[in-house]
Amino acid sequence: MGSPMFLVHAFRAAAFAVLVATAACAQQSVETQSGQSVGAAATTEVLTIDTHSGPVRLNVEIADDEAERNQGLMFRDPLPDDRGMLFHFQTPENASFWMRNTPSSLDIIFIGVDGRVLNVADHTTPYSDAPVPATGLTRGVLEIRAGRAEELGIRPGDRVRHRIFPS
Repeated sequence: MGSPMFLVHAFRAAAFAVLVATAACAQQSVETQSGQSVGAAATTEVLTIDTHSGPVRLNVEIADDEAERNQGLMFRDPLPDDRGMLFHFQTPENASFWMRNTPSSLDIIFIGVDGRVLNVADHTTPYSDAPVPATGLTRGVLEIRAGRAEELGIRPGDRVRHRIFPS
């Protein structure tokens, strides 16, 4: 058995390890005002984009309240190829995004009130505070891994199919 001082140091080290692990988990998954989890363990929904090359399906987390939209993909690991985050604006707005506290480059796809892609900001700069604006009123914004929009053939005018857009 170790000395009492060794036990104190061991306890402090264990407590510090738990604190670090908890902080890392907190950055990966956040419970918001709506009670939904936004993060690696979040529930996803299927979103389809009708591109010129054919339909593309993605599994998206939904950020549909102020807290979820403010958190977005900050402090998150890069997204897998089949994942994204869909920001839902109940009232259409001239959306502008930034990359503050976002460690991975993203493609940001602005979607109009009619469910059509307005514009695509590709390969955004990690950690940047520079505004990335939509070219019109948005009902939603889709964030995916940088380069995926080009790989999938997503372009302005493509139709996005999801419950938040009219059919």
